[in-house]
Amino acid sequence: MRQPAVKSVLRRLASTKLTLLWMVLLGVGATLSYGNPVETSIWVLIVPMLLLAINLVAAIISNPRINRRGGLLVFHIGLLGIVVLAAIGRLTHMEARVEIISGNEFSHDHLIEVRAGPLHNGAINEVRFVQGPYTVEYRARMSRGRTYSQVAIPDGEGGWYESVVGDDRPLVIEGYRFYTTFNKGFAPIMSWIGEEGNVIETGAVHMPSYPLFDFKQSNSWTPKGGDEIKFWLQLETGLNAEEAWVLDGREATGTLVVNVAGKRTELLPGESVKMAGGSLRYEQLTTWMGYKLYYDPTLQWMFLISVITVAGLGGHFWRKLSAEPLGLDDALRGEKKLVKGSVPAPRSASV
Repeated sequence: MRQPAVKSVLRRLASTKLTLLWMVLLGVGATLSYGNPVETSIWVLIVPMLLLAINLVAAIISNPRINRRGGLLVFHIGLLGIVVLAAIGRLTHMEARVEIISGNEFSHDHLIEVRAGPLHNGAINEVRFVQGPYTVEYRARMSRGRTYSQVAIPDGEGGWYESVVGDDRPLVIEGYRFYTTFNKGFAPIMSWIGEEGNVIETGAVHMPSYPLFDFKQSNSWTPKGGDEIKFWLQLETGLNAEEAWVLDGREATGTLVVNVAGKRTELLPGESVKMAGGSLRYEQLTTWMGYKLYYDPTLQWMFLISVITVAGLGGHFWRKLSAEPLGLDDALRGEKKLVKGSVPAPRSASV
């Protein structure tokens, strides 16, 4: 009695109606999770995946049309592996963005828009690289082409080696994949100098993304012991919307317009302006690059299992077609039999 009861339960769990229901739930979860909003729980994806995994396991065990055919068995086991890996990937993944000034080293403390699964345990604090200069190719009418972002990476022997990162060429360190984005721009480096001539702090102000906001290169900063300072950066980059050009921060120049309490001053690199509480010195113009980073330890396994799954399905259909060949000779023989056979003449209809 016990074995038939177990088989009955397995058959119910393997129901194709349940499969359809769990897939609908997964679709709803994927819709709610689109864009990875903060207010949406990761479990709207994990729970349907878990239910689909149970459904597949039950089908593999209880359905002889699956477990007695090698190709179909490999295909369903592959599907099970994909579902399990997808669930693990969502539980351990991490996504974030970061903006790095040229010449500065990456710091995980500067990550923004961080989204991580509850089981994420990656070594983001072990990631090290230094941002270098970059160039971005633009076609006519501001169509962005390739990005070439140079970075320096420790070689593990006290030295550094260089690499180039792009939108489709990631920098992979400790399993984290860094991709360049359209989000990049300029950053004037400034020093706030106290009344006694000592430098109190030096920092960079990130201007809005360029050339997306080339008409709005403005920002503000409030130094220690001073009033809010508003900035506007007048750039010369060679931008021409009607022709192809290359954005290269090393060839760009910028005049920094400083506005404090209604007083407007234009500064070139190396110049300073005195104001209440101290003075501001415009040190130099540099650039910043925005990256999106992605971490998922299941990516390589997912690719391997996907290949095996497709191979299993292909093997199943190959064996099925090979077992039932479409013979041309047989088709011709059947046609001859049809010709030789007696076919009754149609009766004329009486009106």
